[in-house]
Amino acid sequence: MLAIVISACLITDPSVCKTDAIPMLVDVAPAKCMMGAAPFVARWGAEHPGWRVVRWRCRPASEKDA
Repeated sequence: MLAIVISACLITDPSVCKTDAIPMLVDVAPAKCMMGAAPFVARWGAEHPGWRVVRWRCRPASEKDA
């Protein structure tokens, strides 16, 4: 199972950043995850005003960010 990992920074203070993960509910290949991630990233951005998404990637949902 994969998750979309979003890295976002505060619009008012770009030095303050965070990482959030959106688990994929279906098992997909990593390439398909990246191709289908845009709507999920856009929704996350709409639900988190004040934050700007700077990048995203797909990774195994069980993997934790260091």
